[in-house]
Amino acid sequence: MINYNGNLVSQAAVNIQDNRAFLYGDAIFETMKVLDGKILFAEDHYFRLMASMRIVRMEIPMHFTQEYMEEQVSRLANEMRIANSCRVRLSFFRKEGGNYLPKDNNAEFIITATALQDMVYPVYSNDYEVDLFKDFYVTKQLLSTLKSANRLVQVTGSIYADENGLDNCILLNDEKNVAEALQGNIFMLTGTKLVTPPVADGCLNGIMRKQVLAIARNMENIELQEASISPFDLQKADELFITNVIMGIRPVTKYRKKIYDTKFSQELTKKLNAKVRLG
Repeated sequence: MINYNGNLVSQAAVNIQDNRAFLYGDAIFETMKVLDGKILFAEDHYFRLMASMRIVRMEIPMHFTQEYMEEQVSRLANEMRIANSCRVRLSFFRKEGGNYLPKDNNAEFIITATALQDMVYPVYSNDYEVDLFKDFYVTKQLLSTLKSANRLVQVTGSIYADENGLDNCILLNDEKNVAEALQGNIFMLTGTKLVTPPVADGCLNGIMRKQVLAIARNMENIELQEASISPFDLQKADELFITNVIMGIRPVTKYRKKIYDTKFSQELTKKLNAKVRLG
């Protein structure tokens, strides 16, 4: 079951040969986590979605308020009986017509949902190995910070990771600095200094990134920086971890010959879960 423009249906019956998301990647999406029937960090998701649609010049439906978004997600999750814990994807795509130049800037939306097992964010302790993906790079531009339907770098990188027995890969920007991981933002702890690449370096303007930054700012003895990271910096770090709203905070245990600690990321996860429960 899906939610297509506010209607719960078994399928959208979209003509794929005319769909602009399929033809041109002309779509914006949000991936959200629902716990106990509520979207975590709903306001952040809503405002990022609205900003993304404005950047790519999609017409935002007048009725699509934050309250409407939450209602539509809740309807689907409740109907599917997975509202206790689920992953939700909300996609906006421009209406069909035109080639590169659309005939209509108005947009339609589809909401899909799948059940999740975890009620809170796990405190990970298992091995997790990453390496660099250097076949393609993330460009330092505003479009790279959006969740658009054009994710070929992430798709090919994921295939590369699978072929090489890796759990994830780190993406570089066109200046050969670290941008992000395949499906999340990246943080590096060296001593008491916690660093993550700035959005200007081409990384996704992540919702969980924002939460981690907020938590870290309130931690004693932590110097927080948004600064460029070179691949050489990674091997000097004490900890490395990846963040997104579905998995939470995922510590990296190995990058090439470097083995990392996980204590700080585990502490952050506990603080994140406390914040989620209070919210």
